[in-house]
Parts: sequence; C-alpha cells; structure tokens
Amino acid sequence: MFSDRATTPNDLLRQLLSRMAQADRTAFDSFYREMEKPVFRFLKSKLNDPFTCADLLHDVFLDVWRAAPGFDGRSSVKTWVFSIAYRKVVDFMRKNSRFTDEDSIPEQEDEGPAAVECIWKAEEADMLRACLETLKPDHRLAVEMTFYNDMSYKEIAEVTNVPEGTVKTRVFHAKSLLLRCLQQRMRAKVRE
Repeated sequence: MFSDRATTPNDLLRQLLSRMAQADRTAFDSFYREMEKPVFRFLKSKLNDPFTCADLLHDVFLDVWRAAPGFDGRSSVKTWVFSIAYRKVVDFMRKNSRFTDEDSIPEQEDEGPAAVECIWKAEEADMLRACLETLKPDHRLAVEMTFYNDMSYKEIAEVTNVPEGTVKTRVFHAKSLLLRCLQQRMRAKVRE
C-alpha cells in the first residue's frame, strides 16, 4: 500500500486516518478498502437489508472522512469506526420505529469458554445462523462483535456505549441461549 508499513492493523488505520485528516484521498481509498467489508458485515447483521446497509456504509465513511481531523486516539481506530456505524444503525432504527430496549436479563459475568467451544463445534453453520436470529438484538450484537468482528468486551462497550460488565453479561446469556438452541436443533436433526 505505502512504504512505511505499520506494525499492527490499528497502526495502519491510524496512519491512514492521520493522512485523511490532511485531506489525502488516496489514504481514504486505502482506509475504505481496509474497513469496508467488516463495517458492511456489521451493518447487514443488524438490518439485513443490503440497500439500506449500502446507504449507511456511505454515511459512516462520510462521517469518518469529516471527523478524521478530530480523532483523538482515546480508542482504537476500529472501535471508533464501529461506534460511528453503531450510531447510524441506532438512528436508522429509531427513525423507522424498529428500536426497542429489551435488556431484561439480570447481569452475570461470563466465566468460561465452554459454551463457545460447543457453538463452534456445531456441525452446520445454518443452525448457528438460525439460532443467532432467535437472540434479542443486543445479545446478537454482542456475540457478532465478539466473534465475527474480533472485538474485545472493552471495545464493544465503547462502541455501544454500555458498561463493559453489561457486554460480558450479554455475551454470557447469548452463549447460553445459543448452546441451548443448537442442542435442540442437533437433537431434532438426529431424530430425522
């Protein structure tokens, strides 16, 4: 891409963002190519409408371009971009009356990976996708950001503007619900 190679993906994104702050369009092009697919995947997982997602993707990167000079580095660049995308989704859902706060499960921290190991050992990805669709939006978001976008609990908390403990709780409950759903589907499949 350019000669002064970054040591980590965040360093690369930070360098590109710094150049974007100076109105460097080639840096924006590189930044867009690095982040387009994960941000689009994130948007699509929330809205499941590729046309709306394409519009929101454009809005996210327009905001990134405009806000690049003000990026202060308090979070990783990836977290910052996903925060912008998350706010776009929430705004869209509120505007279209599709936003509800359904977080009624009491908090309990996730202490172990046992449920995740079972989930990833599930035979068919279709079962996992179907089970993901049964989760509340907040729980599905936490799982997808953790496992599909490889974000830490702290990063997810920053993106969604909730306490880190709430993220841990959501992941814990989501994993339990996913495990139960997958076990039921596996039993049903064996009976077939």
